[in-house]
Amino acid sequence: MMWSKKIVYFVRHGQTEWNAQNIRQGSEGPLTAEGRAQALAAAKRFPKHKGHPQVIISSPYERTKETAEIIGKELQKKVEYSDLLVERRNPSEVVGHWGQEVGVKKIISQIDKSYHPDDLRFSDEENFMDLKMRAKKLLAFIKRRNEKRIIMVTHMIFLKMIASYITYGEALTASEYNTLSFFNPLNNASMAICSYTPHWFKKGEWKILVWNDLAG
Repeated sequence: MMWSKKIVYFVRHGQTEWNAQNIRQGSEGPLTAEGRAQALAAAKRFPKHKGHPQVIISSPYERTKETAEIIGKELQKKVEYSDLLVERRNPSEVVGHWGQEVGVKKIISQIDKSYHPDDLRFSDEENFMDLKMRAKKLLAFIKRRNEKRIIMVTHMIFLKMIASYITYGEALTASEYNTLSFFNPLNNASMAICSYTPHWFKKGEWKILVWNDLAG
């Protein structure tokens, strides 16, 4: 016996002013005009009737909230919010700073280099182990939901962690995450589609069906 499959449409938020300027973001940052157009293009990809997504859940950050509300308006769906979907918290030393500043580059290089101990922490950021645990919690949250077709609006780094955890599970290391992250870009307002198939006789199965898919 097999229960019905869940389909999750992960959508990265549209472009922000700070994305365009390569500034490290916190929770603030509205969409640009291009970002709003990207969000609307993503929304128009979903069917409004048969096979339509049943719920939209978003990170509460300004850029994801705005993206989700554009999608919700197009699909005539209210948006729910969950802190499980927020972006990785950057060290406070880099938030609001240009990514090419010498001091910022040094900190980010230390955090994002291809290999470091899994528990490395520079200051007050969310480190690899924190992010891995949150991805695990999000997948458990999805399993508990009754809906079979879910839109989740989130952020690039966290979405790459979700994909990494689906791929490697509990064995995921910082080195594997950074390798997967480097070789798998994720554009603004792009979509990653994942499925979850529960089984009564074995562990449920997650699959990544589509990655970095953009409206044509």
